[in-house]
Amino acid sequence: MHNSEKDNPNIIEIEDIERASNKTLHYKFDGEIEELEGCRLKAELDIKSLGDFIEVKGPISGVVTLECDRCLNKFDYEFDFDIDETYAKHSLYDEYSQEVELKSGQFITDLDGAKEIDIYDLLYQSVILALPNKKVCGINNCNEGLFVSDEDMEVHDERMDVFKNIQIERK
Repeated sequence: MHNSEKDNPNIIEIEDIERASNKTLHYKFDGEIEELEGCRLKAELDIKSLGDFIEVKGPISGVVTLECDRCLNKFDYEFDFDIDETYAKHSLYDEYSQEVELKSGQFITDLDGAKEIDIYDLLYQSVILALPNKKVCGINNCNEGLFVSDEDMEVHDERMDVFKNIQIERK
């Protein structure tokens, strides 16, 4: 291990989790995720050893700057969700002495014998996965603050008028 990694508070040593009271470490993060523009977040995580597995759970909230897919303007997107991540201490190909029930949407990350967990990377990946597929700032922002009514949103195509008066005979 490099000296810089040992001094990094976002790197959690598996050994430290095992030595902690109730084999649980409480981890707080209040800062920026530099790889994401304008991303500032807070997280309070419990990192717990469950024998062959390590569980990381807790709330995460914050804001990230996104670009609207419609108007290309930048806007702040707020997020608030819970992390529920499980790490396997050894290779998933090894046989484990215990079984772990997976809940819907839960994944197991294979540490493959690694001696540490990078919580910063977990936070980064969690925010990326929580972002919406369609990034839209809202109709008012896309129209430069003008109010648009439902009536204004209707599109009239004269070619379709022929279908308004069709009568269907039923037998």
